[in-house]
Amino acid sequence: MNNIFKTLGLSAATYMMTLPATAQETTAEPAEVIVETMDKGDVAWMMISTILVLFMILPGLALFYGGLVRSKNMLSVLMQCTLITAVVMVIWVVYGYSFAFGGGTGPFWGGLGKLFLVGVTPDTMIGTFTEGVVIPEYIFIAFQMTFAAITPALIVGAFAERIKFKAVLAFVVLWVTFAYFPIAHMVWDGAGYIFNMGALDFAGGTVVHINAGIAALCGCIMVGKRRGFGKDNMAPHSMTLTLVGAAMLWVGWFGFNAGSNLEANGGATLAVINTFTATAGAIIAWSAIEAIARGKASMLGAASGMVTGLVAVTPAAGSIGPVGAIVLGAIASLVCYYFVTTVKNKFGYDDSLDVFGIHGVGGIVGAVGTGIFTAGSLGGLGYADDVTMMGQTWIQIKAVIITIIWCGVVSIILFKLVDILFGLRVDEESESVGLDQSSHGEAAYHS
Repeated sequence: MNNIFKTLGLSAATYMMTLPATAQETTAEPAEVIVETMDKGDVAWMMISTILVLFMILPGLALFYGGLVRSKNMLSVLMQCTLITAVVMVIWVVYGYSFAFGGGTGPFWGGLGKLFLVGVTPDTMIGTFTEGVVIPEYIFIAFQMTFAAITPALIVGAFAERIKFKAVLAFVVLWVTFAYFPIAHMVWDGAGYIFNMGALDFAGGTVVHINAGIAALCGCIMVGKRRGFGKDNMAPHSMTLTLVGAAMLWVGWFGFNAGSNLEANGGATLAVINTFTATAGAIIAWSAIEAIARGKASMLGAASGMVTGLVAVTPAAGSIGPVGAIVLGAIASLVCYYFVTTVKNKFGYDDSLDVFGIHGVGGIVGAVGTGIFTAGSLGGLGYADDVTMMGQTWIQIKAVIITIIWCGVVSIILFKLVDILFGLRVDEESESVGLDQSSHGEAAYHS
């Protein structure tokens, strides 16, 4: 079978590091046949990682977002996260996996070769980052399915409290088809355009966070500001639930990052410790910045720093060192804090839950920072042969630019299309009553 680096590459650095050995083998005596082996520990770890990523969405992200909105919109956020997860999972099985990883050789999509998961059985194996080591393809499909589900769920925080439920679902169906699946293929498939540039994205800085962040920015502008924005009290209704959700995200993120290693080995442990240290550095930095700027460190700020650190380390988790991760997390908090508190106010867009400010901006900082902190001199694993820090960082910047342009153009077109078909925004009365009652006929709390 084809090696994962050729067909489903998740780390360009890992693949490139194997090239000298591969070239050497081709000039020597014929290489011995490599027997494929499956380790039950790897399979068990991937099953756990997959479940952990689901835990990030439901209940993690749902509670994090739910606590941040006003009480009259709590259930609407929970419902959006729940339905998005279910809808994307079905789409992934029908055509999403094929579009992203279907074995096609095109630079922008994976083809139609695995529609409805044709040809995949419990005995079908797929390669990992170690030559000859395989895992069942079903668990790789399921793992990637959870990534596809959480990405559009992240977007809804930008226009929470005023969008139509059917508009959310229609947009998500179109967006994963024309934005998420192509970007996933370009970045993570061995035939992908960005992958073959040599870009490093271990667990989804471009694919998940920049992708979602740019769509969120487009969405909050096109849906428009919440009525009363800047005048009414729109503070989070439950910081308790917000922290519970953020903490669940942190726990689940170990599956997100370390699971992307595909094996339970030293590479996974590097991603684990980086997921600890980058997040800790970001929490401390955000709280310190708040204390200096406002005189008090808030729980909302600590939770924001927590998510910022997780976002920033996502593309870098498998290639930087733990100390570099602390610095990267702290830098991301500084930049994201500026965007959330200053840039958003200056330009006046209503990104309700700061999806662009944290996921979009944090993803950009993390993606570019990966090019810097992967350097061996900074504690990282080092670059491929003939690649310098400047060269790798420029590749990272180009990958970010491509993702921004692709996602931005697609998102604007799709939001406009959905607006024409269904309308994006609920009416004034429905928004005043709250989406829980007007869209779902329920209430999160009863007096």
